Amino acid sequence: MTRILTGIQNSGMPHLGNVLGSILPAIALSENQKNQCFYFIADLHSLTSMTSTDKLREATLSIAAAWLACGLDTERHPLYRQSQVTETCEMMWYLSCLTPFPMLANAHSFKEKSQNLSNVNAGLFTYPTLMAADILLYDIDLVPVGKDQKQHLEICRDLAQSFNRTLGETLVAPKASIDTRVMTVPGTDGRKMSKSYGNIINIFAKEKELKKQVMSIVTDSKPLGSPKDPDTCHVFHLYSLLAEPSQIETIKANYLKGGYGYGHAKKALLELILTKFEKERAHFDSLIKQPKRIEEILKEGEVKAQKVARGVLSRVRKQLQFDALS
Repeated sequence: MTRILTGIQNSGMPHLGNVLGSILPAIALSENQKNQCFYFIADLHSLTSMTSTDKLREATLSIAAAWLACGLDTERHPLYRQSQVTETCEMMWYLSCLTPFPMLANAHSFKEKSQNLSNVNAGLFTYPTLMAADILLYDIDLVPVGKDQKQHLEICRDLAQSFNRTLGETLVAPKASIDTRVMTVPGTDGRKMSKSYGNIINIFAKEKELKKQVMSIVTDSKPLGSPKDPDTCHVFHLYSLLAEPSQIETIKANYLKGGYGYGHAKKALLELILTKFEKERAHFDSLIKQPKRIEEILKEGEVKAQKVARGVLSRVRKQLQFDALS
């Protein structure tokens, strides 16, 4: 059985880029009977840039609802809040005492903001150590990460190996699973879709809001009658990520022959999103109206996660000779 862990930032509602690039691939991994997956909402990490606890809680519920709506089986794979498994913080302290200062000072998460140290809190500085605790508490074998998180995973491996050398074989050193084929989903302005850019398409939004987002996709100014280049059009790119091959060929032919406007293409994209994610949208709408049900699912996941975490932490405490005298 291969153990896989995925952390989910609760920085806001998942958008189409998150769904295609992260959520659906992660759920596909969980459907392999040889895998045991752990999914956690990284609400402790979010405190490093906290603006409103109300917004963080709202985002947690929305994110949980989105993953559930997309088909995550929480009976087999726990979905839990990082903050509710308090063993995480204890594990972080033990790892912190093995973490060299230069290792954290050279981490991307710190270096990117180190030019203005007055805006850097200790939580941001120790972010990689908390990430290592998240992983090492569950004997994880594989962690799917993007290239930007590869360094943090290497730090996690280094800390596991350092602990094992210093105190004896205790922790599993995980491997990174980096999929170079991960798709880049363009936002409404053509840049990578990102909440920070404000260029997202939220597939769970009400239809009126979703339509507004789709119709705001930037295009060139070619008139209705002119042929258009599908390869340079953000609308076509998005459509091609979702559609069947026959649908793509039909839209492509319309682009090339002319008499087909970008408004037509946007309408086709909107209809495709509504059709493709019809069940997910309905399931999300139902769940978001039942916050207590979402809370129950998270608590069930937290019980399962905590059971595993306590077992690993017990091994760690024993190696540190912190276990109670018999």
